[in-house]
Amino acid sequence: HVPYLVLVTVKCQIKDISKIEGEATINNRKKKLIYFYEWELELEWKGGLEESKTSFTGKAEIPNLSEENDIEDIDVNVSVKSNSDEAHKVKEVVRKKGSDIIRERLGQYIKDLKTEFSQNLILPSKDQKKSPTATEKKPVVKKDMSALPVVSKAAPKEQNIGVKINTLTYKYQEDFLCPPDELYTTLTDVVRVQAWTHSPAEMETEKGGPFVLFNGMVEGIFDELSFPNKIVMRWRFKSWPPAHYSVVTVQLIDKHDHTVMRLTQTGIPDSDFDRTKAGWRQYYWVPIKDTFGFGARVGSL
Repeated sequence: HVPYLVLVTVKCQIKDISKIEGEATINNRKKKLIYFYEWELELEWKGGLEESKTSFTGKAEIPNLSEENDIEDIDVNVSVKSNSDEAHKVKEVVRKKGSDIIRERLGQYIKDLKTEFSQNLILPSKDQKKSPTATEKKPVVKKDMSALPVVSKAAPKEQNIGVKINTLTYKYQEDFLCPPDELYTTLTDVVRVQAWTHSPAEMETEKGGPFVLFNGMVEGIFDELSFPNKIVMRWRFKSWPPAHYSVVTVQLIDKHDHTVMRLTQTGIPDSDFDRTKAGWRQYYWVPIKDTFGFGARVGSL
C-alpha cells in the first residue's frame, strides 16, 4: 500500500489496484532496445478532511498509460462515491494533488521497465565475450506499484529475444474427501500450509496480502478470499521474469460427500508450462491428501 499522504487538509491512501489491463513488451532490434507498453488502470482510494472523522472512497482511472504519452500527459480521472460537499472537497484535492503523485509512481514504473526489467537483453559483442567481467549483484528496486506486471523475455545466447512472453492457461479438477471450509483453511492457514509443504511459509491471509512458499520458490499475492468457496491470487515462480505473475483461481464446490476443487491458471509462460502443471499435483494436491487424509478420486478438465 502507498503510505498516507497529507494533501493540504486531506489525508488520502490508495487502497487497491482493482484493474490492470494491457501489456508491456521489449524488442531488441539491432542491439537497440525498443519499449512498447499500454495499460489501463483503476485505483481504489480512501480519504477525508484532516479535521473530520468522515472518510470517503472513490476511484482513479488511468486509461492511457503508454509510450505514446509523456508522463505529464497521462490522464488520471478521479471520482468519489458520495455527493456531499465535503466529499467534493476531498475529491478535488485528490484530483489536483493526488494525480501528480500517481503520475510520479507511474513514472517510476516506466523507469524500472527501461532499467531493471531490460537487464541482459542486449547480447555482448564478440570482443566483449572474450573479456571476462566481474559479476555485479544488482540491488532490488522496491516499488509501491509492484502489482504492475511486465511481459519480457531474456534473449537466448544465439538468437534475438521474442517480443513478449507467450503464455498458456491450465485447468484442473480434483476431488477431496472433506467439506469446502476444511480445504479452504488448508490452503490459507499458514500452520496448515507449513504442514503439507514441509517447509517454512510466510502468508498474510487477506486481500492484498503476500505469500511465500517452498523456501521462496513460489511467491504471490492474494487478490480475493471468499470463504469457503473461492481463492484468487497472483502466483509466480521466483525464477520467472521480474513482476510477471500468473492468475490462479481456485473454486471449492460442495458435493455433500466430498469437495470438488477446480483450478484455473492463466498467464503461465509456455516455457514453464509442464513444470507448473506437474507442480500443482506433486507439491500441492498429493501432499495435502497425504497429510490430512483428504484422499479421493482424481480427474481433470
